[in-house]
Amino acid sequence: MSQSDASPLPAAVDELWWRRAELSPADAEARAVVVDAVDMLDSGKARVAEVSRTGEVVVDERARRAVMLAFRVLGMARSQVGDFHHHDRVPLKTSVEGVRVVPGAIARWGSYLAPGVVLMPSFVDIGAHVDEGSTVGTWVSIGAGAQIGRNVRLSGGAGVGETGGRDGAEDPLGTGEPSAVPVVVEDGALIGGRAVISDGARVGRGAVVGAGTILSGSTPVVDVRTGEELSRGHVPDWCVATGGTRWHDFPGGGFGLRCVLVLDRLEEGHRPGRAELGRLLHG
Repeated sequence: MSQSDASPLPAAVDELWWRRAELSPADAEARAVVVDAVDMLDSGKARVAEVSRTGEVVVDERARRAVMLAFRVLGMARSQVGDFHHHDRVPLKTSVEGVRVVPGAIARWGSYLAPGVVLMPSFVDIGAHVDEGSTVGTWVSIGAGAQIGRNVRLSGGAGVGETGGRDGAEDPLGTGEPSAVPVVVEDGALIGGRAVISDGARVGRGAVVGAGTILSGSTPVVDVRTGEELSRGHVPDWCVATGGTRWHDFPGGGFGLRCVLVLDRLEEGHRPGRAELGRLLHG
């Protein structure tokens, strides 16, 4: 992970960050700066993170700070959509041009949804970025700042993004520290139902993550063919992975600790059908 030195957001965001303890919704000048910055995230003109040409996740720290500052400078407000009443600091997203939004889907202002995205009843938080052609399945939750690539499939009930943090405090990204990397799911990946990708984890291009898998930034990712630990918290490109356990001996006995197992590698550009995927994941 590296930090971008070329943020499209103004340096005023940094100035506000360093005196964030003094800020409140009564500070109209600070609120105007933060609203303009989050508007750029909402329109896709800025983003919290992206994958560089060299394959490194580059974080725009200024964009992250703008998201966290929003919870400092926005006051609670009541709103209504049809029969549904809301009371929150962050309003709902209003710009959904070219996006299919099924009733029950919720996207907060400050999230970006590219044309061709499909939102089933689901939740997309502030600072998230969902790229072209991706499908967000029923009851999927995309956390603050999570980055979803093109033509990604997030199956029903999957959780992608933060797991910690207190929404409305200074750490809605759930990372515990402002320099932590957001969750990234790259182009063409498939995330199975009820899988959880959290705490700075990354899923590579075209990778398949099986249903129910739990991948955090510290989860060992192990190649079943060699027993080699490939990474912590990163499923490589074009791999088929699922949750598993790895045996460890402790003073109190032997126990299986959670890991993610890479079962197979796909040819680049190949997306397996349902039958082939079942064979790869279940034998």
